[in-house]
Amino acid sequence: MGLTGLLLVGFLVEHLAGNLKLFEDADGAAFHKYKEWLESFGPLLTVAEVGLFLLFGAHIVIALKLSVENREARRSRYVIRSSRGQSNAASLSMLITGSLILIYLVKHVFFDFRFDGGYQDEPALTVKRTLASPLNGFFYLAAMGILGLHLAHGFRSAFQSLGLSHPKLDPLLDRGGIALAVILAVGFAAFPIYYLFLWNGGAP
Repeated sequence: MGLTGLLLVGFLVEHLAGNLKLFEDADGAAFHKYKEWLESFGPLLTVAEVGLFLLFGAHIVIALKLSVENREARRSRYVIRSSRGQSNAASLSMLITGSLILIYLVKHVFFDFRFDGGYQDEPALTVKRTLASPLNGFFYLAAMGILGLHLAHGFRSAFQSLGLSHPKLDPLLDRGGIALAVILAVGFAAFPIYYLFLWNGGAP
């Protein structure tokens, strides 16, 4: 669970870095070059996409398995939940926020862009127009808030599941997880905020 989670965090960091190309110029040339660079890997890109899909799948399956195991454990009178006192909104809603992120991911990748012929011809403009749509833009903002909540606990939990826990290390991981969650959530949220409220629609 921890390993798949950290690998997905790495994907989010790379994805954000790629999306920042949208802000480099007004005509979308930088983002278009980034898209062409990815496509230049040919079959390797397909392998990477399949690998990413399997990574998401593994993370989800493991999460569901752990959820079932936790429910079964709570039925036993002999099980003591030592972490109950440390629970918070982020930790208690991991399965819910993870499910909502999955639903949004399917919409965002497949319905917004994957099957949109305009994305292949004008990728930057298609992304901008999609995020400039109030329905899509605010949906995206809500999803990023959920992502931030998920990461706030998930990052710290990933290290704990890998056995990397120590009284001196734990506070740093807690703060690091919150910082990472804020940076990624705000970073991704910057796109719909800009295109909803500041973008002129590509007019000169």
